[in-house]
Amino acid sequence: HLLIAEAAREEYGLEKVIFVPASHPPHKDSRGIAANQLRYDMVRLAIEDNPFFFVSDVELVRAGPSYTVDTMRYFHERYPEDTEFYFIMGTDTLLDLPTWKYADELMQLTHFLSALRPRYRTDLSILTKRFGSSARENIHLLHTPEMEISATDLRRRFSTGQSTRYLLPSAVQQYIQANEIYQ
Repeated sequence: HLLIAEAAREEYGLEKVIFVPASHPPHKDSRGIAANQLRYDMVRLAIEDNPFFFVSDVELVRAGPSYTVDTMRYFHERYPEDTEFYFIMGTDTLLDLPTWKYADELMQLTHFLSALRPRYRTDLSILTKRFGSSARENIHLLHTPEMEISATDLRRRFSTGQSTRYLLPSAVQQYIQANEIYQ
């Protein structure tokens, strides 16, 4: 995620990138995911050396499922009206966008920067059919170095004792080991 965030910041000239750990993502199985505070701390440690990266606890302190539309409404209320927002995600996640809560409103609230992931198709015609001109205007492909690293794979590596060296910042690795997360 760090590599993708930095590529998006550079390619689109973003002033800042805000990482938002989800508390209860409705599209994901939350088994095996670390507690909210631990995940918040890991993000904070991972981004501490980048002056353009920030972390928000907006979804961690809000009760109920973590819907992106609620988070985007939150940021729209707190930033000047002319602020443009970009939601950074992998293409695999983007293709699920039609199933998201209030997807049409979300398409109006933010641009989507979709990082191309290895082995995922990049045919966005389904989104163009579903969202029409909004998709053409608000969905952008992000060119990043190809690395196939997922949070699921990292958790598996920790639980089986495999190395995560060079896959995570060392401060995050140390935090995970010190707190016995994913063991």
